[in-house]
Amino acid sequence: MTNETKWSIDQAHSEIGFKVKHLMISHVKGSFKIFDASIYTTGKDFETGEIDLWIDASSISTGDAKRDEHLKSADFFDVGKHKEITFSSSTMGKTDAQGKRELWGELTMKGITKKIKLSVEFGGMINDPWGKEKAGFTVTGKINRNDWGLNWNSAIETGGVVVSEEVSISCEIELMNAGKRPLTMELEPEVREKSSL
Repeated sequence: MTNETKWSIDQAHSEIGFKVKHLMISHVKGSFKIFDASIYTTGKDFETGEIDLWIDASSISTGDAKRDEHLKSADFFDVGKHKEITFSSSTMGKTDAQGKRELWGELTMKGITKKIKLSVEFGGMINDPWGKEKAGFTVTGKINRNDWGLNWNSAIETGGVVVSEEVSISCEIELMNAGKRPLTMELEPEVREKSSL
């Protein structure tokens, strides 16, 4: 059996962020505050990584309560009907000359799934002062929000639109080695029966 390692996200040292151009001249930044992932690698080789990430869409935060409520509405994420944003991947390319890898996966928002490509920069692996093994990554990419039905916009007098279609993704992820992948307990129902006797 392969030696599979489970990794968990260190929430206190990770951020899933984004930015969009506003009024064609500046950027608005935001992040999602609630997220988690199931990540497994063969040994500690992240090129073999299987990633299943989920994000609570209602945890979006841009530093402005009125704007956040608009983003949660049907104009954008429609969190009443679509509570989660998910990303799944099992394909990571080899490291290039700049130390970056391509990460291909499926991003689902508002019930729409599209394949996207992200860039992953490995920051290194280290044991923290409490003996926990950590691995750090910077993840970046660009998507067109219209591909997922996040279509709201408004024209401005000088030409152009209020919010750009292109969204830049920027994530800082710190993973913690959570040990071996748990074995599937095929005998569990039988054990339950015996324990109830």
